[in-house]
Amino acid sequence: MSKVFKIIFAGTSNFGKFHLNALLSSGHQVISVLTRPDKPAGRGQKCTPSPVKKFAIEHKIPILQQEELGFKEIQNSLFSLRPDIIVVVSYGLLLPEKILTIPPLGCINVHASLLPRWRGAAPIQRAILAGDIETGVTIIQMNSGLDTGCILHTLTCPIVPTETSKTLYDKLSNLGSLGLLTTLKKIEKNKCIKKIQDEKNFIYANKLSKAEARLNWFLSAIQLNRCVRAFNPWPISYFILDSKYIKVWKASSLPSFGEQIPGEIIKTNKDGIQVATSDGILNIEELQPAGKKVMTAKDFLNSRRSLLKIGHILA
Repeated sequence: MSKVFKIIFAGTSNFGKFHLNALLSSGHQVISVLTRPDKPAGRGQKCTPSPVKKFAIEHKIPILQQEELGFKEIQNSLFSLRPDIIVVVSYGLLLPEKILTIPPLGCINVHASLLPRWRGAAPIQRAILAGDIETGVTIIQMNSGLDTGCILHTLTCPIVPTETSKTLYDKLSNLGSLGLLTTLKKIEKNKCIKKIQDEKNFIYANKLSKAEARLNWFLSAIQLNRCVRAFNPWPISYFILDSKYIKVWKASSLPSFGEQIPGEIIKTNKDGIQVATSDGILNIEELQPAGKKVMTAKDFLNSRRSLLKIGHILA
């Protein structure tokens, strides 16, 4: 019979929620959830709980929320729970040394990349932006660094040419949950082999910004296609037309024919709006005008063809 671990789960995002659900379904005892404080969200900036907090409330799991973990009060609270292990998934704060040493089995983290590649906040998006052909999840034994701990378990996943951050996020959520439960089994049986990360191969995955989602037509069509896929579903790639933001949800890259000016609309039809780049053509297939719903290029052209004329230069 498998051992039931007493687990404190630290997580904030939907990625974390998926792994918390896997732990509950596996029969382990989640004695408390540590998550980030509620934050303003949406147009009304209403204070909103994290996906992990909402899930914990639904399942009547005690919740701890703290913006800083260096205070004795939160450390004493965690210590008093006597966890066997702390599981961290997409939490958003580093655990200080005093918390890392609380559980006898230490703290483990599920990270959405093949460490040491893409340490940090946005590994899924950065992998797509870089044109990586594969990624995966890595479960590490945590230390005081950012995603620098020893590797306990790794699972790989291909990145297909049409992959968006949303589709890859879903795949890695499933893969990470499987990897987490496998790692707990290994820990139970004392079969974890710790592998030190190769510092020569580490890359930092910077946080995303809305500013970098603006399409730069002086990049290649292949690069811009990666941008569209990487920034879907947030912050969404965009260009500016008549001082208004037009979001691009789906696109593909095509080869060039002749010389064009980057940003010039060279063709429009039911299959897309073709825009010249520094190398190749970006074919915009789905877009969203400000204040409107996402629509196909065909529907956009049927209602707003005068806005996107051949020869127009996009900003």
